[in-house]
Amino acid sequence: MSDIVGTSPTPIGDALISSPAEGTGSAVGSLQSDGGILAGDAAVAAPYDPESGFHRAEFGTQALVGTVQYHERHVFLCYKNPQVWPSHLESSESDRLPRLLSAALKSRKGAMKKSTRLTICEGEDGTDASNGDVLIFPDMIRYRRLTHFDVETFVEEALVKDTEWLPGNPTSITGAYVFVCAHGSRDKRCGTCGPALIKKFKEEIGVRGLQDQITVSGCSHIGGHKYAGNVIIFSLVNGEVAGHWYGYVAPDDVAVLLDQHIGKGEVVDHLWRGQLGLSEEDQKNALELKRQLANLTEQNSSGCCQGSNGNVTCCQGSNGNATCCQNGPQKETNSDINRAITEDGKDKTTPDEKNSSSARRSRSRKVCHLPTWFETWEKEDTYAVLAVAAAGAAICVAYSMYKHHHSK
Repeated sequence: MSDIVGTSPTPIGDALISSPAEGTGSAVGSLQSDGGILAGDAAVAAPYDPESGFHRAEFGTQALVGTVQYHERHVFLCYKNPQVWPSHLESSESDRLPRLLSAALKSRKGAMKKSTRLTICEGEDGTDASNGDVLIFPDMIRYRRLTHFDVETFVEEALVKDTEWLPGNPTSITGAYVFVCAHGSRDKRCGTCGPALIKKFKEEIGVRGLQDQITVSGCSHIGGHKYAGNVIIFSLVNGEVAGHWYGYVAPDDVAVLLDQHIGKGEVVDHLWRGQLGLSEEDQKNALELKRQLANLTEQNSSGCCQGSNGNVTCCQGSNGNATCCQNGPQKETNSDINRAITEDGKDKTTPDEKNSSSARRSRSRKVCHLPTWFETWEKEDTYAVLAVAAAGAAICVAYSMYKHHHSK
């Protein structure tokens, strides 16, 4: 379930955090009364289904970029696990905390300065994601042990006023966070791909020894079932924490996401769905601009390319535009040919010229000559020559003074 609340349209669907306790608010007590894993439900993963998995016919067939709804803040509630989540956590009568938190966010969306998405992630007591904990991105803040008694004040203080909700003992979180949609009761494709990806992420993180730097968690519906496996990564990109969404992620892509996105801070373009803080149109424009810059960089880095017959073609143009020109003997220009354009715009080219392939080529091909030594002379070269000349002059003057002094 993935809820967006705030200044933009509000699709709600993902739930966060666990059900707190009685009286002062014990998260464990609340979970027990809500039912679920602490009430005896078995957490048994469903077997892998090839027809819903990475080899299904539709896998990789749809365009991904621009498929993330605009939101500026993402709130995750740690609550039980995917095996016991109902299809719609935000409306489940037996899961009070997600239901009440979702309702509070909807009711206060007009007062929030930032549009906010709500998603549920796995919760396990005694860990850094205990039941009832709330994670807020990109703020990188954790609130501990939210209960259903505290939902209204939490939303008001932390999300409407953007201040600290002190009962939750807010703390900063560091490292990278990976959320994988594994909400099988909502869609079989996510329920099939999600657990396999989580397992692969944990294996690859273990191989790299990054357990203390990267957190992986299953999460509820985030939109776009058909793009499963769906992955969200919050990590440093260009020096800032950003949330990036990926779709059609297969186990073979996990190492690339770890090494390229988290390790180097470089987005993996062919799997990229979008980014927190960008509209759907901005997401498309951002990727297109990135590709254009990459093409220009590739062209510019070549400097010059080799033309036919050993002639060099110049590839670097002005303003970063790449142009190529054929070097060789100077060709006739259009003005050198016996042709004229009358005032009424009719072409007066002679029949012989029209039948001449060389004439046609001379009119369509850009011709340039090899640069002379003067044209390739750099400013630094000029300074160097002047420096040498000045040094020579100084030596001559000093020698003249020396001879004059000793001649007396």
